Amino acid sequence: MDEPVIEEVSFPRQYARTGRFGRGAPRLATVSPDGARVTFLRSGSGTDPVAALWVLDVDTAVERLVADPAELLAGGAEELSPEERARRERIREAGAGIVAYATDESGSIAAFALSGRLFLADLVNGGVRELPASAPVADPRPDPTGTRVAYASAGALRVVGTDPETEPDRALVEADGAEVTWGLAEFIASEEMDRYRGYWWAPDGRHLLVERADEAPVQRWYIGDPANPGIEPAKHAYPAAGTPNADVSLFVVGLDGGRTEVMWDRQRFEYLVTASWAGAAALVVVQTRDQRTIQVREVDPASGVTDLVREDSDPVWTEIVPGVPEWCGDRLVWAADVDGWRRLVVDGQAVTPVGLQVRAVRGAGEAGVLFVASEEPTQTHLWCWHTDGRLEQVTATPGVHSGTWAGSAGTGSTLVVVSADLRTAAVTVTVRRGDAVAATLCSYAATPTLTPRVTFHQIGARALRAALVLPAAYDGSGGALPVLMHPYGGPHAQRVTEQLGAYLTEQWIADQGFAVVIVDGRGTPGRGAAWERAIFEDLASTVLEDQVDGLLGLAKDHAELDLTRVAITGWSFGGYLAALAVLRRPDVFHAAVAGAPVTDWRLYDTHYTERYLGHPDVTGEKYDAVSLIDEAGSLERPLMIIHGLADDNVVAANSLRLSGALLAAGRPHTVLPLSGVTHMTPQEEVAENLLLLQVGFLKRELGV
Repeated sequence: MDEPVIEEVSFPRQYARTGRFGRGAPRLATVSPDGARVTFLRSGSGTDPVAALWVLDVDTAVERLVADPAELLAGGAEELSPEERARRERIREAGAGIVAYATDESGSIAAFALSGRLFLADLVNGGVRELPASAPVADPRPDPTGTRVAYASAGALRVVGTDPETEPDRALVEADGAEVTWGLAEFIASEEMDRYRGYWWAPDGRHLLVERADEAPVQRWYIGDPANPGIEPAKHAYPAAGTPNADVSLFVVGLDGGRTEVMWDRQRFEYLVTASWAGAAALVVVQTRDQRTIQVREVDPASGVTDLVREDSDPVWTEIVPGVPEWCGDRLVWAADVDGWRRLVVDGQAVTPVGLQVRAVRGAGEAGVLFVASEEPTQTHLWCWHTDGRLEQVTATPGVHSGTWAGSAGTGSTLVVVSADLRTAAVTVTVRRGDAVAATLCSYAATPTLTPRVTFHQIGARALRAALVLPAAYDGSGGALPVLMHPYGGPHAQRVTEQLGAYLTEQWIADQGFAVVIVDGRGTPGRGAAWERAIFEDLASTVLEDQVDGLLGLAKDHAELDLTRVAITGWSFGGYLAALAVLRRPDVFHAAVAGAPVTDWRLYDTHYTERYLGHPDVTGEKYDAVSLIDEAGSLERPLMIIHGLADDNVVAANSLRLSGALLAAGRPHTVLPLSGVTHMTPQEEVAENLLLLQVGFLKRELGV
């Protein structure tokens, strides 16, 4: 397909219309175990949000459209249930159409939900059919044998045969309480643990591990739309720091509806991190509420009794690493902080060296383990640990790489590599067999109207990683430039990475007359345990110090930075950091835009907040010390606060309380409330105008 023609529009409109240039790009690829097929999602153009299901036949390098939402819905509009909207918010899914799918063990069929209905696709021969199901359907998954499909609906976990005439749709377990759901991940798991599923099929297709989540203990918050006072506020179970979590338990459920509770010390190990099957047995990973101990336990499916397989403890916190536990033959694959670095652990032994930070495990098989790791924190690469002890770096080009494979045959099998680097703003998805590229998945993503002019730097004794973006036409003749710092600055997210597409917005801002500076300080991932834990019990001082040191250190060698005109902007934790900067360091920062900021950490959720600040009933002074509301009276600089009123992650009460405290202290400020907007701000007009309004505000305040 030819690249779609995008009419001449401004970059902010193009950025919004193309879904940050993600629309039309292939994503969520999986490899069949025999390596013959790669299944993936992709929309039809760079402005099309509706994703379809595709298959690549690796031998011929031919792509086939398997399931087209427009055809399946006969041109009708997609309808989403409130539960599906909430699920997509958790996974930050702003697209439409087929946004997720699951396959059987052979990779021959795929199940997916579309407009609350259940569909089954034949990935080998083609063809899609709808299965009779109880709407709305959520998270459908075929059993490993391809005989039946399970799905969650209205609090129940249901199952229907792939031949529904012989096995009609029925409930395996019904909701046994008004606030109970079976088979769905609760809020904390999906928002903070990167676990988006709540059930797991056994290899024989006769049993499942199923989460039961009872939200009755969780406090209720009410999120309304002040622009539409006739609409009743939505009731939301939100476990804020120091308040009860959902009561989460796990059961082995048979196809006959029989259930056996999986037993562990749930009072101490409050968090269900993940679960999986290993042959006839199962594994469950659980974590204490203070997150200082994590256990892997083996489950006897017949009795529900669990035995301890591995336990890790840390005086600060234990980290949840995506993709583990796994099995390499009969050896347990795990990842843990050992000697100050996150290392791959196989059969109890660390097999990766100090200095190589493991980010995620992407698969394991008889031949080895595929994982993502960093030596240089601005890059991530695919690595393979082989069972003979060899450690192989699979990707070589500097950049950000991930991927997946059919791991049973090692790196000689089919491998999908997802790459972003500094050569182009596009993300490339290649399919390899051994050392040869078998195919490159077509991308219909739009081409940006600008090319970032970005350089990378290491600053000061802490070697702070920083990116500097200058106007495309800047030659120094016009004098020094006002500075806009654009950090995230907090845990689990990096801004300084070697991928050109990460700096498109920054380049557009720079072209408006700014030098844009991004600094990743302590607390951001990729640089070992001590670096990440430097923010423990203080989410303010360390992160702000590194932003200041990064700015001042960079300015020593870059006369183009005008330190008399410095602004800062960010979203979420970055919004908190932006507001913190003008409150505490008005000598450095002269204006700020704070988007969806957490202003009082008692208003944010349990798992995230208590990891860093403890339980507020015990360590309340730590919460007070980092509260923006308590510092409102010190505001001396212009501050714009932006918040979506429908945000159920960082609720708008954060910004409204800060605004109230600023008003009480007589401090002028600007508030921009966004009616009907969540934490994602996916609406095209909102995304475009937000960018324009922020830049306009900063230009006025800095005299640009």
